[in-house]
Amino acid sequence: ARGLSSTPLSTASKCRSLRSHRISTPIASAAPSAPSQVASDSLVELLVPEADRPAKLAEAATLPSVTVTDLDMEWIHVLSEGWASPLKGFMREAEYLQTIHFNALRLPDGSVTNMSIPIVLAIDDDQKAALDGKPAFALKSPAGDIVAIMRNFEIFVHNKEERVARTFGLTDERHPYTATIYASGDHLVGGDLEVLQEFTYGDGLDEFRLSPRQMRAEYERLGADAVFVFQLRNPIHNGHALLMTSCREQLIERGFKTPCSS
Repeated sequence: ARGLSSTPLSTASKCRSLRSHRISTPIASAAPSAPSQVASDSLVELLVPEADRPAKLAEAATLPSVTVTDLDMEWIHVLSEGWASPLKGFMREAEYLQTIHFNALRLPDGSVTNMSIPIVLAIDDDQKAALDGKPAFALKSPAGDIVAIMRNFEIFVHNKEERVARTFGLTDERHPYTATIYASGDHLVGGDLEVLQEFTYGDGLDEFRLSPRQMRAEYERLGADAVFVFQLRNPIHNGHALLMTSCREQLIERGFKTPCSS
């Protein structure tokens, strides 16, 4: 189960919904098989090892910086843990255009992976001028703390109307997310990200926010031979429970032994 199926905060997670549906493959023709993407090395995790962070933070203090928004911080969290694999940071222009036009990314080996939501960082004219010609810059939280370094970046035009039209199917500024996009900078900057902090929120739920690597370890501990995913924007109610129970029953009918929900 890869993607943004359990992202840490609601704004990012709502952008990438996984639709629950009844399995339509005839039981007689279906054979149980392991999930297709379970290898840990398929994750692109961007969090710098703890031992290397002091040197990176010292370097970041010497670089030009961009202060990001709370929403950008959520995406940095998403990127750092590998939820947006195979991205290595905020999207460069080629990745951005593939995403908004084809809902997918073509990888170097020719394969294609789903990617339907642009994960981009907007900057304004002054920030662009400060970054022009520089090899790297620091990203600071709204509180002013250094959270990441971006290297090998490129800056390109932020075509806001096209972005909202292709992402949401509308251009109305009254939509809360499109209003945020329209109010953001006229340029996008994308490049390789090195994240320098782990994300916790102190809200009593941090222990339940598992990373993709942690979730895969849990599936292995449970002996799961299939994982079915339901992404919710509110607490589980009876309808959700019935869907999950039904999905598990269908997987068992197809020959799986220990399907797990996520």
